[in-house]
Parts: sequence; structure tokens; C-alpha cells
Amino acid sequence: MLEEIKQLDKKYYMNTFGDRLPVCFEKGEGLKLIDDKGKVYYDFLGGIAVNAIGHGHKDFTDALKKQLDKVIHTSSLYYIENQAKLAEKIVENTCADKVFFANSGAEANEGAFKLAKIYFYKKGIEKYEIITLDKSFHGRTLATVAATGQEKYQKPYRPLTPGFKQVEPNNFEAVKAAVTDKTAAIMIELVQGESGVHPMDKEYVQSLRQLCDEKDIILIFDEVQTGMGRTGHLFAYEMYGVEPDIFTSAKALGCGIPIGAVCAKEKVAAAFEPGDHGTTFGGNPFATAAGLAVFDIFEKENVVKNAEEMGEYFKNSLNELKEKHSEKIIEIRNAGLLIGIQVEDSIAKAVFNKLFEERILTSLCGGNTIRIAPPLIIKETDVDLFVSTLDKILEVM
Repeated sequence: MLEEIKQLDKKYYMNTFGDRLPVCFEKGEGLKLIDDKGKVYYDFLGGIAVNAIGHGHKDFTDALKKQLDKVIHTSSLYYIENQAKLAEKIVENTCADKVFFANSGAEANEGAFKLAKIYFYKKGIEKYEIITLDKSFHGRTLATVAATGQEKYQKPYRPLTPGFKQVEPNNFEAVKAAVTDKTAAIMIELVQGESGVHPMDKEYVQSLRQLCDEKDIILIFDEVQTGMGRTGHLFAYEMYGVEPDIFTSAKALGCGIPIGAVCAKEKVAAAFEPGDHGTTFGGNPFATAAGLAVFDIFEKENVVKNAEEMGEYFKNSLNELKEKHSEKIIEIRNAGLLIGIQVEDSIAKAVFNKLFEERILTSLCGGNTIRIAPPLIIKETDVDLFVSTLDKILEVM
């Protein structure tokens, strides 16, 4: 069956992913994924930080089935009960006052750019530049590629959407030097995931907030990957004691059902008026039913607290392993259950491949970092399985 799927993919699907890892999954339960041959894999990547409640969660699938029997899509011409209730949930649990729903993280980030720009446009102020960081990742659309601070993603699409500039992460002086009277917003990931799990310094983030207040600049946090419990907090900004003017969410908000959100303070959100922004699918009854179910499960099962505790346990276990393999493990970086294991460059690809052979799913970021973003329902025994497997692999490297 796998060979047939590979041939179909090669013949009919645009070659944007190249040769994928040779597996096709048919079923999932908790951290486990089962392929077409019945082999069990352990998902320590969580669909790239999406499957926060694991695979096949009964309460989640029951909620989706219930909504399927009611209505899947209407349109934004009409009021949508689930949309209004999910917006309420987000506002009640975060620093946001208003929410707009999109279909993905990239689309949410596009909405954040538009909101920051139109905020100043409506005030009659010519501000349109947006400062982002080197090594950042904000999406695959033309504007989010321009915001992404990685040459490999930008090069084929030049000339890029104008107005974006990148500076070195965790370098406050670099940001200050980049600010002009045309700067509308500063946008950062509090933890850069795609480049290898690099958290921002607390003092740096707090200084950005102060700078934005002084210079009348919108502060935007891209929480597409760090949001919804990933860091042991519902949103990562809570770790820093800093509230953004706008933050974005996606991934775990729908736990596999495509949804994104632009979340903003009232003063900024008010810049969007009828006709300024819109969507066909964003926030439809089905997608927002998923978001509501996720919130319900988080509350019932204390998912965020578990992410905090298991993140600490995972970090400590990996640091013990680092002491044993000090020449092979360079650094452990984490924020809750978003974890980067930087290994010696020459063995990084081999370690990643061996983990896959052992049916442990991860990703390789930044060329030398094993990224872990497992379901937030993970248990100590799951962590022990990962650490013992990695230990066994490193023993023979």
C-alpha cells in the first residue's frame, strides 16, 4: 500500500516535500500512530506542535461528529454560535479583547500585519515597516516569507513584499537601531521553533515592550507554535510578564482541524471595520467547534499543568543524558514541551534517522537540532521511552 501511495504522490502531487519519510499512518491513539502495516510509532512531534491532546481523543472526536450532524459551514454573512463562543473563550483566558479567526498560522500572521498597518492608516500616520528577527519563521505566504528571517525561504520569491526588515534575535540594540519613524510593528516568536528551539531572553522581551510604548509601535507575538499550552502556559507571553498588542495562534488551537486566530487589544482591534478584512472559511462552525472542544479538554484534564510538569521532567532527563554523552549532545533548550536537543553537527542527521528507525517521530531543525513537540498529555513513561531510545542510539554513534 505504501508503495502505491508513493507512486500516486510522485505522479500527481507537486514536489514541494521531496521524498518523505517512508511511512503512511492510518490510525492514532494518544502518543501512538499506527501505519498501514500495523506498526506502532511514537509521536514526539505532535504533527509539528498541533496534536496537543494526542490522537483519537474520544471527547474531541465526539464533539466533531456532533457538529458534523448539525452544520459544517455557513458563511460570515451570518452569526455563528461556535465562533462567538470560541472568541469569548480566548478573550476570557488571555490578554486579548477581540479575536478574528483565519484558517492557518500564516493567514493569522497576515491578519496581524494588516491590523498593525491599518491601525496607523486610520490615525492618518504613515507607518508601514515591520521589524522581525533573523532565523524566524512566520509562514509560507508572500508576506510571511518576507517576514521570515531565513534566506533559503526568501531567495526564490524576490522581490519580496516591501516593508519588512530583520535583526539579530535577543539583541535589543539591533532593534533600536532598526526603528524609524515609519516602524509600525515589531513581531517576534518568543521561542523560535523552526530554527532549533531558541527562546528569547526575558529582559529582551520586556525591553521591546517598553520601546514599543515609547515609540508608538505595535508589539506582535507569533504564538502559532508556542500557544495553547505548549510552553507550560496557555500562551508563552505569560512566561515573560509582557502583554502584546496583537498575538496569533493556530496549530494546537484546532488540534488538527485548520484554524488560526488574530487576537488583539481593543485599541488596535478597533481599527478593523466592516470591509477591512474578511474570510470565507475562517471561524466556520466546524473549525470553531474543534477549538471549543480543545478548551474543554484542556480545562477538564489540566493539560497546561501537565505540559509544565512534563516539560520540566523531560528537560531534567535530557540534561542527565547530556552529562553522559557530553561530546555528542551540545545543548538542551526548552520552553515547556517545546524542546530542542542540539547534537554534534556530524551526527545530527544520523541521530534523526535512527530515531525514526526506532519508530520515534521528531524533526530535524537548524541542521543540528532534534525538535520535540509531543502531545501535551505525555506521561513520564513516554519521556523515559524517548530518553532510553536516544541513549541507546548515542551509545553507538
